This record gives sequence, C-alpha cells and structure tokens, in this order.
Amino acid sequence: MLKFGIIGAGAIAASGVEGAALSGAAETVAVADADPRRLAAFAREHSIGRTFAKAEDLIGDQGIDAVYVAVPNAFHAPYAIAALEAGKHVILEKPFAVSYAEARKVVEAARRSGKVFTVGMNQRFTENAQRIRALAERGYFGRIYRLRAYWRRRWGIPRLGTWFGSRALAGGGCFLDLGVHVLDLALWTAGDFDAESVSGSVYTTFGNRGLGQGDWGASMPEGLPFDVDDGALAFIRLRSGAAVQVEISWAAHQKEADRHDVELFGTEAGARVCRGEVYRFDGDLGANVAIRGLGLPLRYAPANRFVNFFRAILGEEELCVTHAQALKVQRLIDAVYESAAARREVRL
Repeated sequence: MLKFGIIGAGAIAASGVEGAALSGAAETVAVADADPRRLAAFAREHSIGRTFAKAEDLIGDQGIDAVYVAVPNAFHAPYAIAALEAGKHVILEKPFAVSYAEARKVVEAARRSGKVFTVGMNQRFTENAQRIRALAERGYFGRIYRLRAYWRRRWGIPRLGTWFGSRALAGGGCFLDLGVHVLDLALWTAGDFDAESVSGSVYTTFGNRGLGQGDWGASMPEGLPFDVDDGALAFIRLRSGAAVQVEISWAAHQKEADRHDVELFGTEAGARVCRGEVYRFDGDLGANVAIRGLGLPLRYAPANRFVNFFRAILGEEELCVTHAQALKVQRLIDAVYESAAARREVRL
C-alpha cells in the first residue's frame, strides 16, 4: 500500500483523499498546511494521523511514497521539485506552474529522480471526455479543423482578498484557473498540441472593483489586492491548420450563470465534449448520435486522476497527462498573457 501525503488542506485537497481510497492502492497518511485550524479540521475529517505545519517537513518524511501538491500556484514548482528530489512521486494540482520556465524545471527534476510526475487535469478523466477522445483516435470526426473551448461564469470570482486574486501568488487569474482546464481538454480530445501562433486578450473588470465574488475559495481573506484577469479570450492556430478559440470569465454580464464546454468541429462529425453529445449530418439534415450506444470502453476507469497516478507508480497504467503535453499547455498559457501584454500575435 502506497503511503500518500497531501500538501495543502484547502477545498480541493479532499479529492486526493477520495482518489487514494478509490484506487485501493494508496492510503492518505499525512497532510501539511500553514493554517493550524484548517490543518486540524482536515486531518480530523479525513482521519489522517500525521500533520505538518510546513510542507518541507512532510516532504522530508521517509515514510511517504507519493505527494499531492495542492497549494497556491506560486508554490507548485518549488514543492514539486523538492518532493521529487526527496524521492517522492508527485501529482500536481493545475495549473502546472506560473511560467513555462518553472514547469521545465519540474520536468527536469522528474527525469533526474526517475519518479512518476503528472499534472492532475481532472477534466480529461470524465467519461464523456474519454469517449470522445476515443472517437477522435478512431478518426470518427474526420479532420478536426476547429475547436471552441469556454468556461464563462456570470458571477464567480473566488473569495476577494485571498491568494486567488493576487498576481504574486496565483501568477494569473481566470485563464490560469479555468482556461487551463478547457484549453487542455480541447487539445487532448483532438490529439493535437502543436501550436504555431497565439493571440490573447485579458481583462480585469470586476474583481478590482470589489465585484463578482462567488461562493468558492476556502482561503481566509488576507486583504490582498485583486490584480489578475477576470476575463480572457484567446485564438490559437495549430500547425495542423486547426484553430482553437478560448473564452474565459470569472465574471461577465451574461444570461447563464455558468457556461462550460469544449465544442469540436470535424469534417465528418462534431461534438460537445462535456455534454457528451456527438453530431453527424445525414440525409434528413442532421442527427444527434447517442455516444453511450457506440460501445466505447473507458481507457482510464474509474475516471479519476489519482487512480491513474497510483496505477502509473505501480506500472499498471500509462499516465494520461504526459510531461510533453503539460509543458505545451503551459507554453500556450504564457503566450496568451504575453500576447495580451504586447497587444500582438505571438509566434511559437
């Protein structure tokens, strides 16, 4: 049984405990968090015996085989590198890092250590996403020439005054938080990560005025200024000739409270990935295809990123999120912010 430790006791950390239990191959034995009340509450709720006030102490515990890094973005790369150098396997919460340069250092540390490292892109593991990816691999959609990825909230900025809105701790705003999910999902379902150019625009429109706060973000307010993006757009050209449109907002004047999906357009069929819907023209102007009736097995059952991580450690399954893919997504995120700052297209 693998001994599993979690760095960070925020809301997302519970997914690590659940994933370890679901795998049947790992047991959560330790958690670290700088907030003593949150640390004690999390350990008590999940019956975790060992607690640490400092991530470095958990990383140095020789009785831990693997760790989940679930802390503010600025600490992703430093803690991942430290854990890998200490001989731990690492699963890292998204986004990979605050920059491509940092992300490369993590991958280099993983290669030197020989340990399993992955970024836990949970959107890939849904049953709908896996089935549509399987169809794409079979050529069902023909040539995929266009993708539209969006996650637009009407009123959903994380708690104001916390690290989420601080550029120094988060590295970026809604595009790093939500954009990474749908961008990664679009590229993965299409099986195409090779981009040649990026145009992006980002906006800080609501949070800086104290508006748009949603009901998520467990961190305690620290009075930090809001200086990240709460809206973003990107247009990405892939070397294959396909194009990707990305629309992201934490807050926006729109009808729906939340719109979230990846739309795939191919020469033979199309799809909405999150909804699990497939569309294909026929002689009667069109028809929806029942995806569950296509007999598509799940490559990563039971659709959980932690199960995939633990099975990869045991040599039972290949990682779903590879180093190369994670690096390419991070490079694109950097390019969106670079393009927005320079107000020009960025060539890759």
